[in-house]
Amino acid sequence: MGLSTAAMLGMALTALGMVLTPGPNMMYLVSRSVSQGPVAGLVSLGGTAAGFAIYMTLANLGLAVVFVAVPWLYIGFKAVGAGYLAYLAWQAVKPGGHGIFEARELPRDSRWRLFRMGLVTNLLNPKTAIIYLALIPQFINPGRGSTIAQGFALGAIQVGVSLTVNAAIIMAAGSVSGLLRLKPRWTVWQRRITGSLLGTVAVMLAREVPARARV
Repeated sequence: MGLSTAAMLGMALTALGMVLTPGPNMMYLVSRSVSQGPVAGLVSLGGTAAGFAIYMTLANLGLAVVFVAVPWLYIGFKAVGAGYLAYLAWQAVKPGGHGIFEARELPRDSRWRLFRMGLVTNLLNPKTAIIYLALIPQFINPGRGSTIAQGFALGAIQVGVSLTVNAAIIMAAGSVSGLLRLKPRWTVWQRRITGSLLGTVAVMLAREVPARARV
């Protein structure tokens, strides 16, 4: 039977909400787009896509079972992710900090390094782990056929939404950065909003750190 329309729509809306919340992926993609151009951002996005594919495959082949068998690994992963998001939030709101759309000098990286860093950033992104280990399973209905097939189908929806939104952000990053340079006060508010959102997500993740993985 496959996925229901409700499951597909629910997954799409969930993926949209997750990708619009600033996190490590967006931070990295935007920073590269602003400093090195949209092509660099899209190459980095290719690495991000590879990270999604790896997570999707591992999750459907039993990564969740590993986290259940070794609970400290799952708890530690979430703790590191929450701490990293808190660090990014502080970097945005601290005096002299930077917002994600502010232009700043960064070393120009090769396309291989851009791709590799996009991959690593996504593999260490707690939001990605949460999507595949906690959110996607909620939309799988064993009564509608193969759970593995449903997992890959739902993952494909999440990847499609994420890549589309991030590609749009990458293409717009340069224009937004230029606008913020002309409107310095907007930059301050952009930093505050970004930092607040990141801090909120960090707190939410921190509250869930003690919870063990379940299948």
